[in-house]
Amino acid sequence: MPDSHPQQQPPTHDGAAPEVAPALVLGGVRLADGRTVDVRVCGGRIEAVGTAGSLVPGTRIDLDGYLLLPAPAEPHAHCDTALTADTVGPVSYAPEEVQRRTTEAALLHLGHGATALRTHVPIGGVHGLRSLEAVLRAREALRGLTDLSSVAVPRVLTGAAGADGLAMLRDAVKMGAGVIGGCPDLDPDPTGHVEAVLDIAARHGCAVDLHTDGDDPARLARLAAMAGGLRPGVTIGPCGGLARLPRDVVARVADRLAAAGVTVVCLPQGDCAGLEDRRARGAYAPSCAPVRLLRSAGVRVAAGSGALRDAANPVGRGDPLEASFLLASRGEAEPEEAYEAVCGRARAALGLPEVRVEAGFPAELLAVRGDGLPGVLSLAYSRVVVHQGRVVARTSAVREYCASAAAAAALDLPRQARPDHSGRPQPPERAD
Repeated sequence: MPDSHPQQQPPTHDGAAPEVAPALVLGGVRLADGRTVDVRVCGGRIEAVGTAGSLVPGTRIDLDGYLLLPAPAEPHAHCDTALTADTVGPVSYAPEEVQRRTTEAALLHLGHGATALRTHVPIGGVHGLRSLEAVLRAREALRGLTDLSSVAVPRVLTGAAGADGLAMLRDAVKMGAGVIGGCPDLDPDPTGHVEAVLDIAARHGCAVDLHTDGDDPARLARLAAMAGGLRPGVTIGPCGGLARLPRDVVARVADRLAAAGVTVVCLPQGDCAGLEDRRARGAYAPSCAPVRLLRSAGVRVAAGSGALRDAANPVGRGDPLEASFLLASRGEAEPEEAYEAVCGRARAALGLPEVRVEAGFPAELLAVRGDGLPGVLSLAYSRVVVHQGRVVARTSAVREYCASAAAAAALDLPRQARPDHSGRPQPPERAD
């Protein structure tokens, strides 16, 4: 592939020339195709890609030893409940606490490379719209660091009990919830629930993201029939229940989902249901949707992280590369396809533009220390995250071994240098 050259910057929506940020050069970085290049970003976009050492001027960051990738995105998070697994007593849903948890969770995802994140926020009940309000405030506070979007998720939308949920969902759209969600599995009338969500979405031009286990093939077939043609689109997940169905049944459902253009977001680390819910269903181990089977039918499949150290999962990293690693290690996808699930297809599920490491594309980038994609999925310790053309997060790790000087020299092991005469330790000889 030839070097990419500068392209003219497009105007802003109001017709004015965009504000151009100082140029930044990512120097000596390796691309997935094996080339070592310089990448210059400016004004939130990739301005040029050239041979190493060729691009000036601009602030330069030496990324020798790093692999440069389009930045991943997180399509399925629960930031309002994140980081509560160790809470003693009831979890607080005071708006300031929800905003704090959402902010911290979003920054954890960002540090791992996700420059865009979609979080599902329950509405209704005793908390009404307060959690959503807190998440929207966190979104504004994080503007410029990461793109945070929210899914308004009511419980019941049908029958007499559903009237309040419908009103709450309409109010959530007016408040700024960019996506309409729902939990049809929890409604006495799951089909009516889906119909209500799709109707409101069509009236307001909103995307739809439904939370479902996907263990009822007839229900998924009806959803596909109703969702076909809706713009800007319908996403469902985590659909772990599909893994418990016969393969021929899943294949028929997959054909219908593909024909309807429905995106499935799987959670390789496990679904978002609590341990008690899993035992009630007879599923002691969390399941991941059968990605390879869905993909073979033409279904668009993205991957997310899901629960982050809350009642549903006491652990969790909020790391897209972990989700990609799990897909590859379980044989559900080759490494390149596994990364695409957390990057290109995750961004598409969020309605975001495509990113390539080529001139003219958005400067949403992740540099990870390592030689190739399988290596960085396995040992993704050091990372540099670029959002809107500037470095917004950086993580550096140092690996050290305790060994004899002779063994260290023979094996060229990374090690910490001995302190100088002042007693201060010297910088490590090599970082990972």
